[in-house]
Amino acid sequence: MNAHDGSKAPDGDRTASLLIANKQVKMPVRSGSIGPDVIDVGRLYRESGCFTYDPGFTSTANCSSKITYIDGEEGILLYRGYPIEQLAKTSNFVEVCYLLLHGELPSAAQLKEFDNHITRHTMVHEQMTRFYTGFRRDAHPMAIMCGVVGALSAFYHDSTDIHDPQHRIIASHRMIAKMPTIAAMAYKYSIGQPFIYPRNDLDFAANFLQMCFAVPCEPYQVDPVVARALDRIMILHADHEQNASTSTVRLAGSSGANPFACIAAGIACLWGPAHGGANEAALKMLEEIGHVKNIPEFIKRVKDKSEGVRLMGFGHRVYKNYDPRAKVMQETCHEVLAKLGIRDDLLDVAMELERIALHDDYFIEKKLYPNVDFYSGIVLRAIGFPVSMFTPLFAVSRTVGWIAQWKEMIEDPEQKIGRPRQLYVGPTQRDYVSVDKR
Repeated sequence: MNAHDGSKAPDGDRTASLLIANKQVKMPVRSGSIGPDVIDVGRLYRESGCFTYDPGFTSTANCSSKITYIDGEEGILLYRGYPIEQLAKTSNFVEVCYLLLHGELPSAAQLKEFDNHITRHTMVHEQMTRFYTGFRRDAHPMAIMCGVVGALSAFYHDSTDIHDPQHRIIASHRMIAKMPTIAAMAYKYSIGQPFIYPRNDLDFAANFLQMCFAVPCEPYQVDPVVARALDRIMILHADHEQNASTSTVRLAGSSGANPFACIAAGIACLWGPAHGGANEAALKMLEEIGHVKNIPEFIKRVKDKSEGVRLMGFGHRVYKNYDPRAKVMQETCHEVLAKLGIRDDLLDVAMELERIALHDDYFIEKKLYPNVDFYSGIVLRAIGFPVSMFTPLFAVSRTVGWIAQWKEMIEDPEQKIGRPRQLYVGPTQRDYVSVDKR
């Protein structure tokens, strides 16, 4: 990996050639500071009459970005050039938020000012509390969050002018600060407890814990080990390049939609079980296995294609090596369980599954390494969160990544409205036939 200073490497005159119907089409080859080169196909249709076809965008870059870099083959994840392992172990979530938004780590004065901005924006408009009573008592917290976040633009329309830099930064601060409050209120509503207001004397993670678990009838003491674990989880999930929800935010934002609407779109996409619900699926799998003695039979079923059994929490669309976030999450899992005095049979199952996957030729050949979702479900359950809150917690963490990506897209001179093309395979042109002749 040859890292430059973060600026884009000069492209020179390099081109790639494509021969279509005896016509040679030349396309520019562009280089990033690190990572694979890209072939710019922007003029391909104009010069050849052909589109590219790439379902799932597995080989297509939809933008250039300076925020997050992933090397899936080597198991590397960088936020603005900083390894995720270093940030998770030595930084904190608010500092990482500043880094993702502004591109550099803050000075002590900058961090203090930024932290104060976030802390002073955690409350939501009091009228918004009435929104929650409009949902069914048993509504899923993600369903509530989609609606409430989408409604923010009706309350904070003084920060929806996307062409005003000051509006963009105010909206960014508001979204990062208010998302934990909105998620905690959704949780409290779903279990029939009164809302707990944010406290300015607590840090980001501790404040979220007290909003979720405190009750008015007795004092609540935040466990510093648990708060640090949650802070670390948030750092690990803060951004992850052009994943499905981030791409959704960028696509919505490309139309000029206000930032609150764009984040609501990202939440809706994140709700999908193939995206934000992956840790829930991994925990469910561990519960189904139940005990270490049942693992051999489960592994046998995984290897038998006719069984249709999947190993959840292993493998990743991008990572073909050990997910660097999983290593940090494994350590965090042990810390939390030890501090809380919890003996969890599921952790024994998880550890044995990990051992097998890292030494079994079947899993090595398929590059099925543990990912971050494998351990995060166990940690969140130990802290006290129900499964229904796993994805909302993901949304709280990922909001800063969505906002940073949205802000970068708005400020990108190459930005244009997203408009993918298609390979049409339907009927060719035909004439309408009146109903009495059909």
